[in-house]
Amino acid sequence: MSERLSTGIPEFDRLVGGGIPRSFLVAVTGEPGTGKTVFSIHFIAEGIKEGDRCIYVTTEESRDSIIQQSAQFGIDFRRAVEGGRLIIVDALMGLEDPWSLKSLEIDELLNKVIEAKKTLGYGRARLVIDSLSAFWLDKPAMARRYSYTVKKVLTKWDFTVLAVSQYAITTSDAFGFGVEHIADGIIRFRRFVRGGVLRRYLLVEKMRQTPHSLVMQEVTVLDGRGLTLLGSAKQRREDVAVPSKVSEKVIKAAEEREKEMPP
Repeated sequence: MSERLSTGIPEFDRLVGGGIPRSFLVAVTGEPGTGKTVFSIHFIAEGIKEGDRCIYVTTEESRDSIIQQSAQFGIDFRRAVEGGRLIIVDALMGLEDPWSLKSLEIDELLNKVIEAKKTLGYGRARLVIDSLSAFWLDKPAMARRYSYTVKKVLTKWDFTVLAVSQYAITTSDAFGFGVEHIADGIIRFRRFVRGGVLRRYLLVEKMRQTPHSLVMQEVTVLDGRGLTLLGSAKQRREDVAVPSKVSEKVIKAAEEREKEMPP
C-alpha cells in the first residue's frame, strides 16, 4: 500500500483512504470562494507539523495575504517561514526578493520550486501551486502540455502536489482542462445558494489507487478552525419545502373550500 500524506483535515482523509498518496499531483478545482485556498493551507500546515519540506506558490494573493489568512485559522506560517520550514513563492507582487516570480512562465516556476527544495533540503516535500491555471490564462491551449511538464519534472523531486485550478464564475468552466487530464486525483469544490444562504461542497471525483468516497460533502470555513466537513450533502427539507407564505395560502384556500361544501 502506498504511503499517504494527511491533509490536516481528518474527516477528509477518511474519504480518501487515509490521505493523499505520496508523489501524487492532485487537481483542486472550483469557483472562487469555495475553499480551495483554505484546503491548501491545511495541507501545508500538516506538512510543517510532520517535518516535510513545504513550498506554497501564490499567484492571486500576496505572500503576506497567505500568512494572514493562515493566522485566521490558528496556523502560524510566518514562524514556519522564519524557521526555514516553509517557503512561500510570491508570483503576484513582483517583489525584489529571492522567492518571487517576475513572470507567470512555467520554466520560471519550475526553476524557482526546485531552488526552494534545494534550500529546504532533501526529503519528502509538499507543494501547493495556487493557482496553476494562472500560468496559461492567456494561452489555454497549452494547459495540458504545461500540466504534464510540471508533473514530469516535480515527481522526480519527491513532491506531492496540490495544483489549484480556477473556474470561471459565469460559466463554471475550467481555464483549460489540462491539469485534470494528467492529475492523479481531482477534488472539486462547488457552491450553491440555498434559501438565500451560500453553501459550499466538495467532491472527490478521482483518486488513483484509492477506494474513495463518491458522496458530495458539505463544508464550511470557521474562524479559528478552518475548513470543516459537515457531512454528506443530502437533500434538505428546507431546500424542497414550499415557502411558508405559499403554504399558508394553500391551507387557507382549503379551509374556504371546506366551508363552501354542503354538510
